[in-house]
Amino acid sequence: MSAEPEHTRLIKSLPPDTKAALTARSNAAGLRHLALYLAVLGACTAGIALQVPLWPLLMLPQGILLVFLFTLSHECTHQTPFRSKWLNEAAGHFCALAIALPFTWFRYFHLAHHKYTNDPERDPELEHGGRPETFSQWFLYLSGWGYWRGMAETIWRNAFGTIDSPYLPERRHADMRMEARLLLALYAAALPTLLMSPLVLWLWIVPLLIGQPFLRAYLLAEHGLCPPVANMLENSRTTFTSRLVRFLAWNMPYHAEHHAFPNVPFHRLPAFHTMTQAHLKSTSDGYGEFTADYLRQLSR
Repeated sequence: MSAEPEHTRLIKSLPPDTKAALTARSNAAGLRHLALYLAVLGACTAGIALQVPLWPLLMLPQGILLVFLFTLSHECTHQTPFRSKWLNEAAGHFCALAIALPFTWFRYFHLAHHKYTNDPERDPELEHGGRPETFSQWFLYLSGWGYWRGMAETIWRNAFGTIDSPYLPERRHADMRMEARLLLALYAAALPTLLMSPLVLWLWIVPLLIGQPFLRAYLLAEHGLCPPVANMLENSRTTFTSRLVRFLAWNMPYHAEHHAFPNVPFHRLPAFHTMTQAHLKSTSDGYGEFTADYLRQLSR
């Protein structure tokens, strides 16, 4: 019998009261974080809508805030940002509409990623496009083209095609189909507003396109250059970064910690990091360092 991965032994070694404290979820913590996030997003939205001086410059922070809703959706798949299930569900579906990421489908896609992290044969993140292996693939990856094409195909297939990926339970196929059709209907209803006002373009579409490269660069660091091993403290990367980036990403730069113990909510990950830092195998001192390392790897 193979030995248990190091992250499993580490979690088992924690006292029960420590585990209970680490996994305690909080509506208050989640709502505080979300309120501040939405307040900043709302300020950017108002500045663009009112066309304050230099308002086009606001489309960059608007786009970054919009695309990083991905990290909230990601947390909601684990039911950890809030204690209340309905809050997690509501937030996840809100993110789905904002970034074209169908939440019910994404939950099972993401749980399969956790089960088979960095397994080139079974991790769905690697099955759907993989990671760039050349400079041209890296530029295309950063553009977000693969994401938008992949989500368009997924939503259309879920709405009208055959849902057949092995990690998608048949009992949820009807929900996924309804979700996809609802998203398509809402997007179709939004497009005609462009005939009357360009607001949808400036507040949503263009910012999403501008912001996507920042999210792609962030996501590539989560598992890029990490080995395909069972130890979550090695096949996932923790990136040491600023408080601002941790805020945007709901503390997901502590990504090895998250994969080692997914039940730990975002606001408890810094505490869990103090328990795991001596065991981390894949780390980077910032996203600039990781990107430089990745580009050096591509040049070899």
